[in-house]
Amino acid sequence: MGKLSIGLAINLGKPKALIVARELIPYLEKKGIKVCLEKRVAEYLDRHDLGVPYDQFDQYADLLFVFGGDGTILGIARDFAHSHLPILGINLGHLGFLSEAETEDLTQVIEAIIEGRYKTEERMMIQAELYRNQELIETWHALNDVGLAKGSYSRMITCKIFLQNKLLMTLAGDGLIVSTPTGSTAYSMSAGGPLLLPTMQALLITPICPHSLSARPIVLSADEEITIEVSATHKEIGLSIDGQIGRQLEVFDQIRIRRSPYTTTLIKWKDRTFFDVIRDKFYEGLGR
Repeated sequence: MGKLSIGLAINLGKPKALIVARELIPYLEKKGIKVCLEKRVAEYLDRHDLGVPYDQFDQYADLLFVFGGDGTILGIARDFAHSHLPILGINLGHLGFLSEAETEDLTQVIEAIIEGRYKTEERMMIQAELYRNQELIETWHALNDVGLAKGSYSRMITCKIFLQNKLLMTLAGDGLIVSTPTGSTAYSMSAGGPLLLPTMQALLITPICPHSLSARPIVLSADEEITIEVSATHKEIGLSIDGQIGRQLEVFDQIRIRRSPYTTTLIKWKDRTFFDVIRDKFYEGLGR
């Protein structure tokens, strides 16, 4: 086996990430680990010898340390969905639900990785396709969710939801969220959706402020294909991918959502359950 190579993906919007990386690089090299950085980061740190193109991380690194918050990890997950590159999130954000380690854990994490004392966890992703006039406009892959919502107007939008081309429901309200089990702790949870074990294979539909007493979140098999057709008397309809990519929709656009052929591989080095994480992150609401 060749020398272990670790890529460091740094969110340049978080100054602490650069400080931690500057200290971590010589430690990794002392341990005999090869390090690679995105070229821009390598320039910031004056380590040009470590720079690689961002989109080629998977060709140089055996695994990737991601320094940032959950948003940084979501972006990395989408960008490298095709590569199965194992990701370890180092929390520099506020909540850090997807992050597995804090900065003070790094020496322990590295020892665990060198000794092989870690596991990987495959997280389901979803694929969303936007159709306009029966023509495919764009395709995305998301780790958390795909959301449809009204814009600044107070008027509602209406969504017809189909499963395998059969009408499931017509929903009127502010919009809806289709999420993975990983995304059940994100926007869907805030909209009143249930929490799902992140390793489950399922699709979750959560209405946003529905104008109906019968509209409730629905958990579906991961093998279902969901088609959403949107309509409104205004043009303020938006589509979001993981809350990071946005597109304006037109009346009668269709969004088809299914299980993605890709998964996100997360590194797990602590012996803790999903419910341990829930208590750690949301203890104010659940108690200890």
